[in-house]
Amino acid sequence: MALDRETFRAALAERHGAARQAKFEAASVAVCGLGGLGSNVAVALARAGVGRLHLIDFDRVEPSNLNRQQYFASQIGLPKAEAMQTNIAAINPFCEVAAETLRVTPDNIAALFKNDDMICEAFDRAEEKAMLVSGAMAAFPEKPVVAASGMAGLASANAISTVRVSRRLYVCGDGVADVADGHGLYGARVLACAAHQATAILRLIDGETEP
Repeated sequence: MALDRETFRAALAERHGAARQAKFEAASVAVCGLGGLGSNVAVALARAGVGRLHLIDFDRVEPSNLNRQQYFASQIGLPKAEAMQTNIAAINPFCEVAAETLRVTPDNIAALFKNDDMICEAFDRAEEKAMLVSGAMAAFPEKPVVAASGMAGLASANAISTVRVSRRLYVCGDGVADVADGHGLYGARVLACAAHQATAILRLIDGETEP
């Protein structure tokens, strides 16, 4: 059976409430990095009915990604932004997706995110995380940034939390477990951190500013 926009919108409004769903549908969120964090965040936001997603990643899908990222074996070799755009279209065909295969740099931050309401940092490396967060907060002091730090290993998922670091910066994770320290990356725990990020973003869209 073909799904039409009004049926989909009504189904989401029934679950979320019409007023809240209208806020979700009007929102535009940039997801920077489409790996274990970003691919799961993007899917969660699409399923919630967020109206526009701006997906950014320079990488391609690899076999090692499949244990924790929202891709399929048939998509190995494709640019992650392109593959995620395809997957979101299958989940929520009414979500507007802008997909860009490029690397975020200090020089392109201001132009990249000018049309987005908020920014989700979902990079792998600490230096890239710091670059994006500092650059985005400098260029857009009024836009919320939801970042992540610490989701590697198999420590309890209960150690993962969302912390409001400053007026516009939120950080999700345990703040400790780094894959560079020899911890593996496990789909379930990465997903728990991504769920914190997606929930923080939805709460911000709804007007809630506390974690």
